[in-house]
Order: sequence, then C-alpha cells, then structure tokens
Amino acid sequence: MTYLNLLNSVLRRLREEEVTTVNETTYSKMAGDFVNDAKTMVEQATDWSGLRSTISFSTSADDNTYSLLGSGDDVKVMWAFDSTSNIELGYQTKAWFDTELYVNESLLIANKGGLIGSPKYYTFDGLDSNLDTQVRLYPMPDDAYSLKFEVVKRQEDLSSDNDQLLVPSKPVIHLAIALLARERGETGGTSTAEYFAIADKYLSDAIAIDAAKHPEEMIFRTI
Repeated sequence: MTYLNLLNSVLRRLREEEVTTVNETTYSKMAGDFVNDAKTMVEQATDWSGLRSTISFSTSADDNTYSLLGSGDDVKVMWAFDSTSNIELGYQTKAWFDTELYVNESLLIANKGGLIGSPKYYTFDGLDSNLDTQVRLYPMPDDAYSLKFEVVKRQEDLSSDNDQLLVPSKPVIHLAIALLARERGETGGTSTAEYFAIADKYLSDAIAIDAAKHPEEMIFRTI
C-alpha cells in the first residue's frame, strides 16, 4: 500500500477529507507524521518477512571493518555466512574482540599464532559516515572472502505519495488512527482506548500470520 493510500485510509476513518497528495494540508502533514510513527512501532514489533534482505560484500586483505550498506542504524542480523569458506560466522562481543586482538598480537610477536585468515566471527562497530551499521571481523581477512549478512532492515520514513509500505498495512492504519484520536482528544464515538485495542488486535494477528512463514524460528531446543 502506498503512503497516500495509507494516509487517506486513516483520514476517512476519522471522518476527515481525503487528499490528493500527502502534504496537501497542515492536517494531512501532521497525520502523515503519525502514520510514520505507527509504521515504526509496527516495524519494531517483530522480524517481519517484508523487511528481510541480504547484504553482501567482499573483504579485502588487512581490513577487518565493513559497512552493511543501506542498513541504517536500526538493523538486526539474523545470520552471517562466508560463502567462500562455506562457514557460518558467529557473533562475539566487542569485549571478546578486544581481548582476542590483544592476546593474539602478543602471539604474533612471538611467532606462535595468527591474527589473519578466514573470518569466523563478527561484532558491531558503530556507524559509518553514511550512518550505516558497521561490523568488525575476526580474524583479520587475508584475502577476498564473499560474505552474506541476512538482516531485518527497517524502512526509512515514508515521504512521497507512492512510497510503498513493507509491513502489513492494517496495524499501521489503526495504530495511526489511535495516535491521532488521542492527539485531538475526541473521536465522535469510539474512545481512544478502543482504537488502541483494535490496533493491538490487528497487530497480534499480523504477527501470527507472518510468524507462520518461518516455523523454524518457533522451535526452541534445550541441551
């Protein structure tokens, strides 16, 4: 559903005039802000199928820091894989990285170990100049390795009329209605609490439907 269609769906339910563009009136601009607020809340509720993508890149020798291009700062890594070495990369904390780098630097000096080779672990390392998430690799790559990061990448705020929503539309519409109803203080029939309850029902149903697309993620094993 497009941003304009979302906005008009919200406006109709609040008995407001539809618009031909999202920035047509002062009220439509404000309503659009609430639509984006609702979109963000829905996006962060679960790991939606529509937000999943693969970010691929190749390493270079003697460089262990890489950007997940286009990821922004609100990304979740589901799985990382080195398709050159055919191994899955594990996650480690920055503290673990710092400890290993310190220890192995000492080993390198003594010619007893190696700090370079095929990457086996990753950790997060802040943002780059484009505000995309960066990762560090360990060991330091000694060659070109093709890496794939399966991620959940949240969508930027909708801004143009034809921007397409990537998560289910019903929860976004009804949550935006609830937020707008609370802002203006009256709804002419349905209370704000009822609007939020309706939005929660749409959201829980949408999460259940989407979770069924990934049944393997609902299996928990204990040792």
